[in-house]
Amino acid sequence: MSDDRSGNDTGEKSWISKFAELFSSEPRNRTDMQEILALAVENEIIDSDARSIMEGAMEVCDMQARDIMIPRAQMVVIKADTSLEEILPHIVRTAHSRYPVVGDSLDDIYGILLAKDLLPQILNKDRGEFNIREMLRPSVVVPESKRLNVLLTEFRENRNHMAIVIDEYGGVAGLVTIEDVLEEIVGEIEDETDAETDQFIRKISDDDFFIKALTPIEDFNEYFGTEFSDDDFDTIGGLVIQALGHMPTRNETATIDKFEFQVINADQRKIHSLRMRPLHD
Repeated sequence: MSDDRSGNDTGEKSWISKFAELFSSEPRNRTDMQEILALAVENEIIDSDARSIMEGAMEVCDMQARDIMIPRAQMVVIKADTSLEEILPHIVRTAHSRYPVVGDSLDDIYGILLAKDLLPQILNKDRGEFNIREMLRPSVVVPESKRLNVLLTEFRENRNHMAIVIDEYGGVAGLVTIEDVLEEIVGEIEDETDAETDQFIRKISDDDFFIKALTPIEDFNEYFGTEFSDDDFDTIGGLVIQALGHMPTRNETATIDKFEFQVINADQRKIHSLRMRPLHD
């Protein structure tokens, strides 16, 4: 009995002494901090999810807007001269809550349209001529080099949810949302732009599909008439990881057979969602 207690006491002192050693001075670098977090998980002081969030918060400090932005070519925008009757189907189809409104080119940003601001226009049968510019919110512009931790602070303080990212020449490089930053810390956040939980494949257009990474290869084959093997992997996410040879980050692309897969959401552990485009000869 005393031997068991002695063994337990020794084990307890062992991890306490490790904590004491780590905290005898402030953590000097990220490796020290990761050791502290690993020890805290090992001794059930925090769980693995809390550790992942803390490590994500540390990584965000080293990341810039260019690392997570939605590239210019994939921005979903609304032209300033679009009629209300044309805008509504576009919003229903794309299912976003905010849209940059542009002029003749993507570099000509007029402002940000909130989908909810269109409700009075829809309900008011006696509305006059529709003028989208009167409904726009000011756009926030940030450089590609903007640090994500600073951007997150500015989002919170100014109550903004979207920023236009510009390159060194002043052209639009892409856009970034507060959700994009938060997902780097906590992992994927299901929102209005994600497919429904029970829908693995969502058609955006004839040449554009939203694919959940957990989509079974068998289901993908049935939907697209393909013959991808599921001998080594069960899901499309696994197939993409195999093609790339590593755990991908956001916006990485992989070409498999006659399809291009782009990573939309991913964290350090897995891919969450993909965008797929058939490649035509």
